[in-house]
Amino acid sequence: MPAVAERRERLLRVMGVTPWRLRVGEVATADSVVSANEAGVGDHVGCVVILPAGSSARELELLGKALRAFGPVTGRAARLEVGERGLGQVPAAGAYLVFGEAQARALGRDLPAAVLSAAQIVLVDPPSTILVDAAAKRRLWNGLRALGRAFITG
Repeated sequence: MPAVAERRERLLRVMGVTPWRLRVGEVATADSVVSANEAGVGDHVGCVVILPAGSSARELELLGKALRAFGPVTGRAARLEVGERGLGQVPAAGAYLVFGEAQARALGRDLPAAVLSAAQIVLVDPPSTILVDAAAKRRLWNGLRALGRAFITG
């Protein structure tokens, strides 16, 4: 079988065809969400995603796919959940992607004013709404595009 694969690759190379292979990434699960207590305060990261507490695995999977599809900065972004006492200590970042108004209020309470004024904050719908509403999905994509423009210029 390896001889067949080598011959195939050689023939494709001669014809000028570049073979593409599907890369499969890991699926975001509830375990991959960083709690507010585990976040590094002194760390400066490119992007931080603020999620409501108790998001379902289906919601987190959808968001993980959307974030990874948009690029490495959003795909590897730190993910924090807003708990009963808010976020606690939030790492400084160039951009914050916030899912829901309650999470935006918690971010405004817990983030220092200097960091808040220097960062780009994009507010999108909560994950439960994005899962069922096409307009919410469009707003998420527009928010990700706005973040992408900020990463390119910044």
